[in-house]
Amino acid sequence: MENASAPANYFNLKEMKHIVDALDRNKKVFPNILNCVGNTPLVKLTNIPKEEGLDCDIYAKCEFLNPGGSVKDRIAYRMVLDAEERGILKPGKSVIIEPTSGNTGIGLALAAAVKGYRCIIVLPEKMSDEKVNTLIALGAEIIRTPTEAPSESPESNIMVAKRLVTEIPDAVLLDQYNNVCNPLAHYDTTAEEILWSLDDNVDMVVIGAGTCGTISGVAHKIKERCPKCVIVGVDPYGSILAQPEELNASDVQVYEVEGIGYDFLPRVLDRTVVDKWVKTDDLKSLPMARRLIKEEGLLCGGSSGSAMWGAVQAAKSLKRGQRCVVILPDSIRNYMTKFISDQWLEVRGFKSVPSNDKLWWWNKPLSEDLVKVIPSISENSSPSQAITMLGKSDTSILAVVNDKGSIQGIFTADYARRRLANLSGSTKEGLDKFIIKKYYKVNLNNKPSFGALSRILDISPFVVVVRTESTIEKPKGIFTSENLISLITNGNVMNGNGVLSE
Repeated sequence: MENASAPANYFNLKEMKHIVDALDRNKKVFPNILNCVGNTPLVKLTNIPKEEGLDCDIYAKCEFLNPGGSVKDRIAYRMVLDAEERGILKPGKSVIIEPTSGNTGIGLALAAAVKGYRCIIVLPEKMSDEKVNTLIALGAEIIRTPTEAPSESPESNIMVAKRLVTEIPDAVLLDQYNNVCNPLAHYDTTAEEILWSLDDNVDMVVIGAGTCGTISGVAHKIKERCPKCVIVGVDPYGSILAQPEELNASDVQVYEVEGIGYDFLPRVLDRTVVDKWVKTDDLKSLPMARRLIKEEGLLCGGSSGSAMWGAVQAAKSLKRGQRCVVILPDSIRNYMTKFISDQWLEVRGFKSVPSNDKLWWWNKPLSEDLVKVIPSISENSSPSQAITMLGKSDTSILAVVNDKGSIQGIFTADYARRRLANLSGSTKEGLDKFIIKKYYKVNLNNKPSFGALSRILDISPFVVVVRTESTIEKPKGIFTSENLISLITNGNVMNGNGVLSE
C-alpha cells in the first residue's frame, strides 16, 4: 500500500498561496474555457428528500456542469497553473502524464488542449468508453490497464504512469493523489462557493471519496468558517478509504461505480476532518443516480448516486431548517452505454427484465442444446495459437480457460485485430494481453429467459453462455441474434420436456 503519511504542514491549507476569483455571476466574456471552471450552481432538491421522509433542506452542488463535465476540472486546472508557475511545466515542451479513473484525465486533457501540451492518460479498462472517446477527442493519448491490478502492481495505472515518466523526455506527473493543489483547489473554490451560497450556514456536507482531495479541501475550509458542520464521506464496499485499519488491499472487490474508492490511502486524504463515513454499493448507488436524473432533472453520473444515497442516510439525523449539501461529481455523458442503459442494469441484476406476455417465447428458458458451441483455449497459449485456432473454426470467438476449465475471458478476432493495430501490440505478448474480460454472459444455472437474452442482444452482438459446475464457471458457448431469430421463426424453442412452440 502506498505510504499515506504527509508532512506535518501538508494540510496547512490556510497558510498556502490562494487563487480565489470573485464570485461574479455577471461576467459576459471569458478568455478561454478554463476560466469557466467552477462557480457551479447549488440546487435545492425537492422530490427525493420528500420521498425519503427527510425534514432538512438538501442542496446539490452541480459539479457535473463544469466545462469538462466533472468536479475534477477544478484540480486539473489548479495543478497545471501551479506547475507552470513553478517552472515544472514548460509550454511547448512538457508532456503531461496522469493515472486517473477518467475525470481528472479529461480535465487535464482540456487544459492541455487549450495550452498546447501533449497529454498521456493512463486509466483502467473498467472506465467507460465515453470517457475514452472524450479524451481522444481532446487530443489525449490513452493507455488502458487491467481493472483488477492492485495499485502497487507494475500493471496498475499508477505504476504504468510512473514508469512512462521515466521513459518519455520532458514528461511530468502532476500526481493528483499526492499534489496539495488537489485539496487546495477545493479549499479555495468549491468550499467558498458553498459557503457563499448558504451565507456561511451549513449543517452537513456529503462527499464521495475518490482521490479525496474534494473532501479534504472542502472540509478544511468549511470547518474554519462553520465549525458546526458535519462532514460525511461516502465510500463503496470494496474500497479501504473509510476503514483502512480494518481492511487490506487484498480485501478490495470490483464494483461498477467509477471514480470513487481506492485500495490505498492517497496523501490528499485527511481523515481527521471527516466526521462520519457511509459505505455504499452498486445496488444502492446506480438506482439513486437514475432517480436524480428522472426525479430531479440532474444529468449526473453513478458516483453522484453514491453521494446522494449516502446523503439520504446521513441527513436523517438533521432537523427541519437544517441544511445538507451533497456534491454531485460528474455527468451523464460518461455513462450513456453503462447505467443509463436499462439493459446494462438488467444483465447485472440492478433492474428486473421487463415482462412481455404478448410474445410467446419471451419467458421461456434457454437450454444448453440451443447454445452454439465455441472452442476453448488454455490461458497459457500464445496469441498465435489462438489466431490459428480461430482460422480452423467456424466462429470468431474462443473461450479462454484455466487449467480447471474455468472461463477467464474470451478471445475474438475483432479484439485481436485492434490489439495488433496498436503500435505496442504483438503476437509475442502473452495471451492475457488479448483477452476480453468485459463481456455479456448468462449462466444456465439461473435459467435465463429468451427475453433476457433478447435484452442483452440489444447492446451486444453475442452473449456468452456458461454453467457453474462444482463452483467452476465453465463456458458452454454463445448465443446470437441469428440463433434467436431462427428459434422464434421455426417455433422450436426447446426445454427438457421437448418442443415449446406458439
